[in-house]
Amino acid sequence: MSRSIITTEQAPAAIGPYSQAVRAGNTVYFSGQIPLDPATGALVDGDVTAQTRRVFDNLTAVATAAGGSLAQIVRVGIYVTDLANFAAVNAVMAEYFQQPYPARSTIEVSALPKAAQVEVDAVMVLP
Repeated sequence: MSRSIITTEQAPAAIGPYSQAVRAGNTVYFSGQIPLDPATGALVDGDVTAQTRRVFDNLTAVATAAGGSLAQIVRVGIYVTDLANFAAVNAVMAEYFQQPYPARSTIEVSALPKAAQVEVDAVMVLP
């Protein structure tokens, strides 16, 4: 099976030994995105809503670089440092996805890189 690395300057560069995404066959596996500004590499200012928008903007950029769109994402994993933000994250996700929604898990974690409040990974299937 062929494997190709997906990378774009429209999303933040990886901050560790990993790729923004990897395509294997027609499936694209996204690394977790935190709310980093791709131009500066700095965490965006603002509340969890602003951070979640930046995360989904980053995921959109990686999906585009892979030749797809968020509409082809079949699974989303969301990691938050406070489940009290569940409704805010849901509201932002609804701005980026339409029905039928992808499968999803939401998990509270004790901390995320760079003190982010939210991180999202995904799996996309291309035709």
